[in-house]
Amino acid sequence: MTESSSIETHGPSSVIDPPIVSEIGGDAKLNRGAISWSIFEGGRDPYVILITIYMFMPYVASVMVGDPVRGQEEISRWQQYAGWIVMGTAPFLGASIDKLGPRKAWIALLVAVMTPMIAALWWARPDQSGLSITATMFIAMVVNVLFSYTEVLHNSMLVRAAGLESAHKASGLALSLGNGASVLALAFTAWAFALPGKVHWGWVPAHPLFGLDPARHEPERVTALLAAGILLLGVVPLLLFTPDAPRTGVPALKALADGAKDLWAMLKTVRRFKDAVVYLASRMFFVDGMNGVLFFFGVLAAGVMKWGPLELLITGVILSVLAVFGGFVGRWLDAGLGPKNALRIEIFMTMLGLIALLGMRPDTIFYVVHFDPHAHAPLWDGPVYRTWPDLIYLLIGFNNAIFITGQYASARTTLTRLTPPEQTGAFFGVYALSGVATAWLAPSLVNIGTRVTHTQQGGFASIVLLLGVGLVGLLFVRGAGPRAA
Repeated sequence: MTESSSIETHGPSSVIDPPIVSEIGGDAKLNRGAISWSIFEGGRDPYVILITIYMFMPYVASVMVGDPVRGQEEISRWQQYAGWIVMGTAPFLGASIDKLGPRKAWIALLVAVMTPMIAALWWARPDQSGLSITATMFIAMVVNVLFSYTEVLHNSMLVRAAGLESAHKASGLALSLGNGASVLALAFTAWAFALPGKVHWGWVPAHPLFGLDPARHEPERVTALLAAGILLLGVVPLLLFTPDAPRTGVPALKALADGAKDLWAMLKTVRRFKDAVVYLASRMFFVDGMNGVLFFFGVLAAGVMKWGPLELLITGVILSVLAVFGGFVGRWLDAGLGPKNALRIEIFMTMLGLIALLGMRPDTIFYVVHFDPHAHAPLWDGPVYRTWPDLIYLLIGFNNAIFITGQYASARTTLTRLTPPEQTGAFFGVYALSGVATAWLAPSLVNIGTRVTHTQQGGFASIVLLLGVGLVGLLFVRGAGPRAA
């Protein structure tokens, strides 16, 4: 296998020089460069978990804005802006990446810009004496866009870092490190800042570390400093040890122009395969719906269930651990039913979980069962999940964590079953494009639904539509069923 035929070398231009994907796999050991590549994933993911899902954004919605409904509307509006920017720029970056040459300088620049911006969110005080809501959301929007660019650049280095034989191992290690780093960050935040003063356990500090004041919501805001620090540490091994692409001598503007041509050639190649095109179109909807469930889960829990930082932190730890199990569930379903049928089950179960979430309140279970927390003794004497609605809400989160994670695995496998091996590079180029083309759709629908219904549930319910469209689209996809014995 020569270097010139690798997926990483050509990316979208592999429509012209297709990669020999059958050689991906094997038992080669990961070298230092590959491990360093994987470590960067561990540095990036805690930003998503701490800032986007479980801690900072729920704080912005419920405390800074002061009204969870308006907070969800504000967050979804800015996330929509980020989605538009990513949709209009990331595909061209991905298509041009091979002509730009070295990636590490670009990654270093992006991280150098992102790190102080993330850290600056510490000054998003409840009374807005530091950052205003608009400034806070603008910073978060810019970081989200730059985060997407680092993802494109980072992914493009995989095969060069690990080789074809070890690419799958490096990718798996990266996912594990990202998940593990997120769990550790959540657990540390709970132990150091959220649990002190709430419990009298010997292994928990009596007061939040570093004198942080819960009344000023410093335990929530400190996650910005934590996420920034982890990102900065995570990029260092990549910059030191991961091999970079050689210089091409192509100016950046010419590289972008040539990349746009390759992107068009790639799209023309892919459109000849009807089932794959229908599948990719369906994925544009259901993957955006899955991402929407993840993104707004914490905001909904904070606003509707009145969960505070401690509940959200513990939930993040539990669901992040369960997400690992979701990868195994996806693999088992793929093997037993075929990846397309696995996807149908995973999407359907996520829809059920989402519908169930919408029927939960502190005094209501599944829309119709009234629960009076004052008339029932606590389920236990711990600091979280003391009522049936809280516990059931968490269990619904179990469902979503498992099947959303399984969906990510099944979605990739489905595409490999629908495409000719010699065109895999082109199809995965469009696969990446389909993941960002509708990145604005879920935030937009949540924003509209929240404004029209004046409820968080009304905004969140719009995500069911995205999942439903994606599920119906899969009905028109032939193939990707169980392999014959």
